[in-house]
Amino acid sequence: MACSVSDTPALKDLPKVANDLKSQLESFNTGCLRDVDTNEKIVLPSAEDVAAEKTQKSLFDGIEKFDATRLKHTETQEKNPLPDKDVVAAEKAHQNLLDGVEHYDKTQMKHTTTEEKNPLPPKEAIEAEKEKNKFLNGIENFDPAKLKHTETCEKNPLPTKDIIEQEKTA
Repeated sequence: MACSVSDTPALKDLPKVANDLKSQLESFNTGCLRDVDTNEKIVLPSAEDVAAEKTQKSLFDGIEKFDATRLKHTETQEKNPLPDKDVVAAEKAHQNLLDGVEHYDKTQMKHTTTEEKNPLPPKEAIEAEKEKNKFLNGIENFDPAKLKHTETCEKNPLPTKDIIEQEKTA
């Protein structure tokens, strides 16, 4: 783009350069510079970058073209997450109990001696219980297959005529 004369600043508006710097710039020999080839590298985005940009663009397009008239109206229900008086009182009582246990003054306690009692039964009771358990185990674990088969004969002797007559006369 070409600059017009009206766009160039006036000489008085240009910055002032020190005389020694100005003389160095004017006497600079450009032949001392080396020739350098500049390599312009154009970095193209990878296929992954292009795909990510396309998905992002499609998301933005979906958001911009969203039809808010398709939304349904809902009523908001506000729930009170704060506890009621009973819960606060129960929690305070529990906290006071814990504080009382944690900060209890042990110096107010009286010294006691503990007597250990032997709750075991005497040997005779143990032996009697063993006998009872042995007897019960014998009954519970009885194997009826070990029994021998027997024939039962019922004998009901009838009285003779002489015995019947004796009883009648008596």
